[in-house]
Amino acid sequence: MARSILIVEDEQAIADGIAYALRTDGFAPLHVTLGEQALAAMCGEQGQPVPELVVLDIGLPDMSGLEVCRRLRQFSDAPVIFLTARSDEIDRVVGLEIGADDYVSKPFSPRELVARIRVILRRMAPPQPRAALPPQLAAGAGGASAPAGPAASPGSRNVAGLELRALEARILYCGQALELTRYEYLLLKTLIEHPGHVLSRAQLMDRVWTGASDTLDRTVDAHVKSLRAKLRAVAPDADPIQTHRGLGYSLATA
Repeated sequence: MARSILIVEDEQAIADGIAYALRTDGFAPLHVTLGEQALAAMCGEQGQPVPELVVLDIGLPDMSGLEVCRRLRQFSDAPVIFLTARSDEIDRVVGLEIGADDYVSKPFSPRELVARIRVILRRMAPPQPRAALPPQLAAGAGGASAPAGPAASPGSRNVAGLELRALEARILYCGQALELTRYEYLLLKTLIEHPGHVLSRAQLMDRVWTGASDTLDRTVDAHVKSLRAKLRAVAPDADPIQTHRGLGYSLATA
């Protein structure tokens, strides 16, 4: 079954170009022109499958696309790609801060947009579980089973009070699960995987915002700020994310 993509755009010519490119690439586009219609579609109120990704114009007749994204994030983690004619950096940063996954400025190539959609959907694919070892390999010498060790979550990693559970796509801090957006999770995951290493903004953008060529350096700073707020909500006096002025960020090793 073709994957459904929601297009929220009040300019018919632009919507038609995107829909054509999506259909050509095997997707099933659904087009609406208003923010309220988009929210209804993402709630499953239009009698069709809930779309897996939203292409969202910022300038809509009934409400700002930023407001649509804010309300969408209250009940859905579906990826959002903003379309905008604006070039103001603050608009782009705000959009990414409230949960957008990418930003495309008009005019743009519909084929490039579809390529970005594919990158985001591929990144969202859940990790494949490891296959269980055959009994003869799982057993120790002479066929006896190896002694059981302490229980541990597969794929987990612990650094500075943070526990990365990669197979579950979750991060715990001081034993408490963090409520993270997609990019907050990916950013913190990257820091946990490189404890003590100073990673520049460019390195973090390359590893976290893969394929988003228009992502801004300030987006990294904005996401670090929101991560710190969530970590301090759990442990007010702790700050495991360290800032290195002019260099980047690192995660404390203890």
